[in-house]
Amino acid sequence: MSTSLNIAIAGVAGRMGQQIARTALAAGHRISGASEAPGSPNLGKDIGAILDTSIMGVLAVEDPAEASKGADVWIDFTAPKATLAALAVLKGQGVKAAVIGTTGFDGGQEAEIAETGEEMPIVKAGNFSLGVNLLCELTRRAAESLGEDWDIEILETHHRRKVDAPSGTALMLGDAAAAGRGADLRTLRRPPYDGPDAKREPGAIGFAVRRSGGVIGEHEVTFGSDMEVVSLAHTALDRAVFANGALAAARWAVRQPAGLYAMRDVLGF
Repeated sequence: MSTSLNIAIAGVAGRMGQQIARTALAAGHRISGASEAPGSPNLGKDIGAILDTSIMGVLAVEDPAEASKGADVWIDFTAPKATLAALAVLKGQGVKAAVIGTTGFDGGQEAEIAETGEEMPIVKAGNFSLGVNLLCELTRRAAESLGEDWDIEILETHHRRKVDAPSGTALMLGDAAAAGRGADLRTLRRPPYDGPDAKREPGAIGFAVRRSGGVIGEHEVTFGSDMEVVSLAHTALDRAVFANGALAAARWAVRQPAGLYAMRDVLGF
């Protein structure tokens, strides 16, 4: 099959939506459709006008069913409710696969995504960069090797406009650390240290969050013993790194059977 895909992009006028669209076009893909949230001033605009490029004859629409017609892949970096609404109609439009970079889902919403994954291939990740996914693998291996007497702390920094916390990437790192210890993050994750009795629990995984300026994304995992500290870190310098990863996931996903996949599957970790 050709590496050129028909791609529908959710939230095409957002920061990630525009980045994905530009990166997809530069890679030789076609933007076959795009959506925007209800009330968006960009509804009805040509994608080319949104991207400040030549007119493409494709308009941003509200209905994901309309936006996904004729698409091979749906790429969605929006909000949980919007993503779930889109997933509910994709199969009926003939979409071959979905790539989900939305974060902030609760347990019930995660279960809905997993159920949809029984009908079509979905690649879902809190971060699509190669470096971050390598960091997750290194975090898992370090947690497995160092043992429970080493404290694990995860620090993340993002721009002031980010809503959910900790970030999806920080939770990916937490999942990796917990997996290295043979556990589920839900049993090891603890809330931020705060107040007069905020003593650290042995074996717990702690999270710290910063929101500042226009930071794209910084993540650090530290493993601390009484005698030394090991740090693993990643800094995103360009939002295009996430778009490149999402497109790599899209090219991979259209060749897979139904299932819910992660970037570690795409990268072969």
